This record gives sequence, C-alpha cells and structure tokens, in this order.
Amino acid sequence: MCEAEIFLPKKSFVLPVWLVCDCEQERGKMNEQDEARHLAFDSQETFQDLWNSVSVPGGDENWSSLENSKPISTDKMTALQTPSRSHAQYLLQGQLQEEFDEQLFDVPATPAPQPSVSALDSGAPPSSTVPTTTDYPGVLGFQLRFQQSSTAKSVTCTYSPELNKLYCQLAKTCPVQMLVDSPLPPGAVLRATAVYKKSEHVAEVVRRCPHHERIPENNDGTTPPSHLIRVEGSQRTQYIEDSNTLRHSVLVPYEPPQLGSECTTVLYNFMCNSSCMGGMNRRPILTIITLETQEGQVLGRRCFEVRVCACPGRDRKTEEDNFRKLQEKTADKASSGTKRSFKESSQSAPRPEGSKKTKSSSSNEEEIFTLQIRGKERYEMLKKINESLELKDLVPAADLDKYRQKLHSKNNSKREKERDGVEPKRGKKLLVKEEKNSDSD
Repeated sequence: MCEAEIFLPKKSFVLPVWLVCDCEQERGKMNEQDEARHLAFDSQETFQDLWNSVSVPGGDENWSSLENSKPISTDKMTALQTPSRSHAQYLLQGQLQEEFDEQLFDVPATPAPQPSVSALDSGAPPSSTVPTTTDYPGVLGFQLRFQQSSTAKSVTCTYSPELNKLYCQLAKTCPVQMLVDSPLPPGAVLRATAVYKKSEHVAEVVRRCPHHERIPENNDGTTPPSHLIRVEGSQRTQYIEDSNTLRHSVLVPYEPPQLGSECTTVLYNFMCNSSCMGGMNRRPILTIITLETQEGQVLGRRCFEVRVCACPGRDRKTEEDNFRKLQEKTADKASSGTKRSFKESSQSAPRPEGSKKTKSSSSNEEEIFTLQIRGKERYEMLKKINESLELKDLVPAADLDKYRQKLHSKNNSKREKERDGVEPKRGKKLLVKEEKNSDSD
C-alpha cells in the first residue's frame, strides 16, 4: 500500500494514500462558492473526530505501525465534507462586504501629552511676562490692612505705612487683612506672587536659595521647597507654577468675613531671607496680591514691598529715618530753587520811575539787591527806611540843609510847648533851671 507523508507542526505522521486521493477528488469538485463556504466553516468539532481516529505511536513504537490502522469510515468522511445545518444557514444568510475598508486596521494616533494645569487656571487668561504692580481696587474696592506694630527689636513682623513696606523674619507669621465693599462671586480666590522690584531683575523668577531648599528645616514635604511665599493654617492652599513664565504663586480660597468682622485675614510666610546668596541676594522684592474669580479674571490688585531680615523693627526704623532725611533734603532743594527763581524774577521785573536808580555797572552803589524779610511788621519798617533813603537821594544837597533846619526848629518848638504845658502840683512853683541857679546865688 502506498503511503504519503504529511508534515504538521513539530510532528509528522503517515496517512493512507486512498484517504489523500479521495480528499483531493472531492476538493476539485467544489465550485468557488462551496470553496468559500468551506474556508469560512469552523471545523473544530469535525477535526477533533479526525484527530481522534489517527493513532500516534508512542516513544518505543515505530511509525510503521500505522500501516495496520483501520481506515476512516465513509460516514466520518461525509461528515468532514458536509458542514452542519446551522453553519450552512449562517453562511447563506451572511452578507459579505463588497468593498474592503482600508481604515479597518488603522490605529488612532496617540494625542501629545499636555502640561498639567490647575482647575483654577483652566479658564484663566494667559499670564503676562512682566506682572503689573499698580494698585487696582476695582469695582469691589479691594484693600489691604496690616496690624499696627512698633519698631521694637523683639517684633517678628511690622509694617511701615510711610514706606508701604512689610518687614518680617524668616518663616514667621505675617497676617494680612483683606477688605471688599460688596460680596464676591462664589469660588473667588486670593493669589500671592513675588516679583523683583527693579527693572533689571523683574524678568527673573523669585525663588528660595539652594541652602533653604535642601535643609530639612521648614521643608515638611507637603509644599514645594522652591516657593518663597506660603500660606499658614489653610488646608485648601494650592501652589502653582505658571507654565508660561514659570513664576510661583500661592492660591487660597476667599472666605467671607466672620460675624462682627469686616475683613478676612490670611497668614503668609516668607521662607528665605532677602540677603541669601543664590536667592534674592539683597534685591528688593514686591508682593502682588490679586483677587480673582474661579476662571482667573482679576477683580482687584494690591502691591507692597517685603524685606525678610533678622531684626524687622530695627530695619524699619533705620529706613524710615533715612526716608525722612531724604525728604527734608528734597524740600530744601525745592525751596532754594524757589528763592532763586523769585530773585531772578524780581531782578528782571521793571522798576517804577523815580523809586529806585537803574542798574549801572560803573558803580557798586547803584546795584540792586533783594532782601528776604520774615514778618510783615519788619517788612513795613524796613520799607519806610528804604523809601526815606530813596527820597534823600532825590533831594539836591542845597535843599537838604533847609530841610534839616526846619526839622530842627520844629523839634525845638515842640519841646517848649511841652515844658509850658506842665503845671506844678500842690501849689508849688515849677522852677526852671536858670531860675534855680539864680536863687541859689
């Protein structure tokens, strides 16, 4: 009997030739429709029967023992070739697609990763590269207040209204009171941002120095170590790093004032000294506090300067004294400039004819001077003296003697009248000096 060798994965076995020939004849008789149905037919159950009918030799047996195996019966062969009724109905009722869908195996493109944005910033307008430091109370009348404190060396936080500057120690509580004139929309927040004051540094981000970022003190892991400003006592605080400018800010929800109070207090902490190398490095900073809606629209803005130092009271007193001295110098310069301008204008003003001599370069006596006089009484007295001197210059020298004689005779007659008008008291006769001398003789 002829045998044909069929290769299957990992194993091979021999089937009788008559079984192979019959399968080839039946396959050739199939038309195109039967062949398509035969390929689509799920023959898992019939193939299991075929596989069970074939005996596979063991490890000790020879493959030649398959020659003694019984051939497959005609009924089993018919079952292999004829699909079941349910499968045939499925194939007959199914409709094949006439056209091939080219996008069937296309894999959708993965979207590019987006930077993480806070829920409060999702609808906010893009932030500016250079933040505005101009105060803007808005329609709600947004204002800031600070607790009154002295300039003692023991204080940890003090505010100077004269300089609009806050002095505080590192990581100490700084209460800031927020006031508005009317109720706010729900979801309003308060944002605090630190920026450098001078224009040459305003583009840089204000952050802590490397030393304070790395030490375990004041770094509990719940807040970013590089943020300068923190909020104390609020569990809903959010620390934001802007994706555009990389500036740091801290957000806290606005809480309406409690009963009997007109303001809301927020406790801020500044976590690095102004003199730290690698951080602020003695560069002055400004703190901008903005009142915003949940979508990021600004309702009000306030700004003040901050200095973080070891002795806030001493530094405040020193800077206020320097500021007052500078104001005094500025006032003195302004007053001196006013006097100078007044002198120049008085010199350039036209003089009435006959009141003063015109300026002459030939003699220093004819030069005109300006005298500043304090007090109206002194001014009137000196004015009369000046007028009399002016009149003396106008009168000729020959007439001066006549006027002097008249003035002398007038004074003598006045004295005689005064002596004649005096009467003795209690009947005693008033003795004249000449009569007294004669009586004594």
